[in-house]
Amino acid sequence: MIDLRIRTARPDEAARVLAFWEEAAEGTSVTDDVDGVTRLVSRDPEALILAESDGLLVGSVIAGYDGWRCSLYRLAVLPSHRRRGVSRVLLEAAERRFAAVGGRRGDAMVLEANEQAHGAWAAAGYRREDHWRRWVKPFASPSRSE
Repeated sequence: MIDLRIRTARPDEAARVLAFWEEAAEGTSVTDDVDGVTRLVSRDPEALILAESDGLLVGSVIAGYDGWRCSLYRLAVLPSHRRRGVSRVLLEAAERRFAAVGGRRGDAMVLEANEQAHGAWAAAGYRREDHWRRWVKPFASPSRSE
């Protein structure tokens, strides 16, 4: 275990978070831009939880709560800091957030091909539910269409 500072992100850190995700996260999303991250943090200042070690951003998780569901996204740890308890500490912070708002269950978005992540989620007590499938429809925005 390493010494970690856990805190929420600020809107002005969107570019820093995106650069971190480029190195540490698997996959991309249509919301992976400065505007998307800034809007997330502005709308829900407690949602984007960061882990730092000696000022270096080493982990993140988005712990979104919409009043109904507790959703987990972008659990990512810098490759050089994996297997040191960073994801466990981030998930504990997310779960404390959910407990404080009365959340009943955390739902995690995990890439099917990211087998390393499957082990991390299982170790944290999460289990796969094969009877669900995610259905998506990207919406065009004035700045980009995908």
